[in-house]
Order: sequence, then structure tokens, then C-alpha cells
Amino acid sequence: MFRPTETCRDITISRGSGEGEETSDLKRSQFTQGREKSIHPPIESHWLLRSPGENKPSSLPKQGIKSMLNYPLRIRDSLKKLGKSKSLRVVLEGVHDPKDEKLIDSFRELLFVEGHLTGKHNDYHTLLRFLRMRDFDFSKAKDTYVNYLKWREEYGVDAIPKEFKFEEYAEVKKCYPHGYHGVDRYGRPIYIERIGMVDINSLVQATTIERFVKYHVSEQEKTLNLRFPACSITAKRHIASTTSILDVKGVGMSNFSKPARCLFMEILKIDSNYYPETLNRLFIVNAGNGFRMLWKALRAFLDARTLAKIHVLGSNYLSNLLEVLDQSNLPSFLGGNCTCSDYGGCLFSDKGPWQNPEIVEMLQLTSITEEIYNTESNRGVASEEAMGTGQNEDSGDGKTEAQKIQALERALVDTNKEIQALKTALDSTKAVLERLEQQLKALGV
Repeated sequence: MFRPTETCRDITISRGSGEGEETSDLKRSQFTQGREKSIHPPIESHWLLRSPGENKPSSLPKQGIKSMLNYPLRIRDSLKKLGKSKSLRVVLEGVHDPKDEKLIDSFRELLFVEGHLTGKHNDYHTLLRFLRMRDFDFSKAKDTYVNYLKWREEYGVDAIPKEFKFEEYAEVKKCYPHGYHGVDRYGRPIYIERIGMVDINSLVQATTIERFVKYHVSEQEKTLNLRFPACSITAKRHIASTTSILDVKGVGMSNFSKPARCLFMEILKIDSNYYPETLNRLFIVNAGNGFRMLWKALRAFLDARTLAKIHVLGSNYLSNLLEVLDQSNLPSFLGGNCTCSDYGGCLFSDKGPWQNPEIVEMLQLTSITEEIYNTESNRGVASEEAMGTGQNEDSGDGKTEAQKIQALERALVDTNKEIQALKTALDSTKAVLERLEQQLKALGV
């Protein structure tokens, strides 16, 4: 079912993502309730890159810098392809707005005090999305964020990219044409759906609604963890949202059968509750009289911020699309120049920077390196805690000597596990470096 406008936030009609150009001077009150919702501009403006003349804070710990200096020269040279003034990490992370950082630090402290800071999914970007989603109301943002963590655990989201295999992918694409295709002029991924061509009866024969929803979640995770970072590297700026196109030619009230409503409402719930603030702009094209009647009913459930991102257009939409994307990144069925004939059509190609092997290698190396840093950091914290438990009973902490020994043993077990994880990460790093070095040799670098 549709949720009230409080729940249906930023991803509403399509499965895309969203951002909004926001200045740091916007007045925010994280404790004020009941006020009108702010129309936040694109989320990337929170993470604008500093100019080359500004000092850039290093996001790597000191040990990480030493590790980078020990990498083969060719590997370090390959990471310099982004340009001398912008490091890979700065591009991927973006520069944080100081005002937002203060709010996020306070929000993170609140989550920690109430026992909701788990060590995962609490990075700057994720917390900022949930704060923006609730107009920086800490109480509402906390409730939504906690529900998000609970959903991830119960649904097994972290395991889906590795374990879920959508074998019916090709068949589903035929009866539900959709997919990512290229980037817009800013560098954001373009997501397209041809809703007017959806054959819901064939879809439920090719797959189940439950499996399609799980596939949808896997695509959202891929966008956050691969598509956005790959687009950031290519554009040399932080990318955090998607430009979406929804072709509704022939869509009317008759298209929304019970299975269709069930599928779309489940996707709507997941996108609005668990992937907020990832839609930059949504173009609804080929909107005829049938869809416009449906739109009048749908828009009542959308808040002002969401509506500001949606542009409903008739058949004369091409000039509007070409303002934000190049014709070479627009499929021919929408008036562009691309056919992706080698891939069976544009919506089968998944065309974009995330298909570039060199960029994928860079991201794998960065991910493994961060895992190593996090493991080292966690191990250091565990050691400090273990040393703390070894203090004598005169410390006044109320623990017996046996309890302290047990705590020390637990810390040692955790440390051993982390050492094994570190060894595994190092082995993976070695394999990635060897493959990347082979590619560099083949390119004659």
C-alpha cells in the first residue's frame, strides 16, 4: 500500500536514485517537528571537491599512507590517472560540509548512546541521507535509520550480491524492459524503464514477485557500491544519485492489476524507506491522457521535495532530455543515437563506467585497502580493551580477577579472528595487484 507522504520520500515512481543542489546556508533545525518540509537541492553539493589550491585533509590513517608508499610504482601511477589535484579517495569520498559534519557527529553520538551504532552502514554519506530524508529531525531520522538496519539484517541484504543468482534475468528483461544506460552530462548514471511495455502476466510466469524484489535490492546495492563510485572516478567528482527516465506510453489505470500494484508498491516501499536521497531527477515521458489521470491520483501521495524532482512530459520531450544528457547516451527508442546492437539492445547492455575493467580493479583495491585499515583499527581497539582488563583489582571497576582474565581471553580470540581476516584481505590485495600489473604491462605503461 502507499504510505503517507511522511514515508514516501525520494524514490517514488521509478527505481532510480536522487540528489538535489543544496547550499550549506540552508536553515536546518534537527529538533524542530511539525514544520514544512524543505526542498533540498542535489545531495552532491554536500560533497563538492575543494579547489586545487585548498588543503585537502587525508582520509587515510598514517599506517595507510605508509602502505600506499610500498605499493609497486606502476600501481601508484595508475591511481594518478585521475589527475594530480584529485586523489582517488577524495573523489570517492568528496569533501564534507563542516555544518553537516557537526550534525552527523551529533547524530552518530545519539545512535551510539542508544546502542544503534553497529560499525556498518554508519558512514557520513549514509547518515546524511537519512538526516535529509527527515529534514534533519534527529528523532525521526533515528527511527528510520534503525528500521533500515533491522531490514538489512532480516532481509540478508549484505549477502544478496554474493549469494543471489537471478537466472531468469534475460527473460524478465523481455517482459519488463528496464536498465542502466550511460551517464548524464554531470556524470550520474541514467536509469530507464519502459513501463508501457511491461507484460505483468509474463513477468509473474518468468519469476516471482519475491525474487524480482530481491533482484531489485541487488541492483540498488550495485548502484551504491559500484555504479556511483565508478561514475565518480570517470567524472572526477563525487556522484551520489541517478537521473531516471520513465517511458509511460500507453499506460493507464488498466495497467495496474493486482500483481502490478503489489510489485510496484513493494519496490516503492523499499526505495523510499531504505534508499533515500538517491534520485536526482525523474523524467516521465510520453504521458498521455490515461497516465495523466493516474498521475493525479499518484501525486497526492508525494511530498513537495519529491514532486520537485519529477517532470511529466508528453511526446515532445526530447529537448528536455538533451539538456541533461548527450544524445549518444540516449537509446534510439527515446530519440537518441544509441542502439547497443552488440548487446541485444540498450536496456540489456548495462552500459556505463562500471563496466570498465580498470575502474573495477581500482575500486576492488580501494575496498580491500579499507578493509585492511578497518581490521587494523579494530584490532588496536580490542588490544587496548584487553590491556584495560588486565589492570589490578584496585582499579575499582568491580570486576574479579577471573572476570578480567575471561575478558582478556575473549579479546585475544577476537584479535585472532581479525588477524585471519587481515591475512585473507592481504591475499586478495596481492591477487588484485598482480592482475592490475598485468593489465598495465599489456597497455605498455
